[in-house]
Amino acid sequence: MKSPDSKLVVKMRAGDVSAFDSLYWRYYQVVYRNILKLTKDPLVAEDILQEVFIRLWEKRQTINFEQPVVNWIFVISFNLSIDYTRKKLREQELHRKLLAVSDAISQNPSAYEDYYQLLKRAIEQLSPQKQKIVKLCKLEGKTYEEAAAELKISRHTVKEYLSAAMASLSEYVRQHAHTISGLGCVV
Repeated sequence: MKSPDSKLVVKMRAGDVSAFDSLYWRYYQVVYRNILKLTKDPLVAEDILQEVFIRLWEKRQTINFEQPVVNWIFVISFNLSIDYTRKKLREQELHRKLLAVSDAISQNPSAYEDYYQLLKRAIEQLSPQKQKIVKLCKLEGKTYEEAAAELKISRHTVKEYLSAAMASLSEYVRQHAHTISGLGCVV
């Protein structure tokens, strides 16, 4: 049984951009709303929506024209939204740990300099690009957009690099926190 979008999918598989555009305009609103329900963030929902349709175009040769393409679109959008949510939860856990470290340092002021040096060493372990992004977003308080404009890269790249950098910093601090009195049990 062919789906209502079969003709468009066949044309899209042949490289017809107008068929792809038709599918985009047919489904983008409902897909966006579902992504937004999962992520609760309009900018993230827009990013994921774009990624869904980029993947649709990139994988167009593998799409089965006999099956509803909307099912494929919803599965990909759901998976990307869940991936984002998991990543956000990991970042929140990292933030919680950093707050605990901050509390421990405030109770042991002599540990501040040691912790500062530990963070400095951790940042030095990052690639130069990730160092710049951490500096701009975390130390200077710039938004993803501002950092992207300054570094002439996409907002998505800034977001991905920052997430990877924060995970690396967290791991480095976790592995080396025992060198600072009073922090070993916190991280």
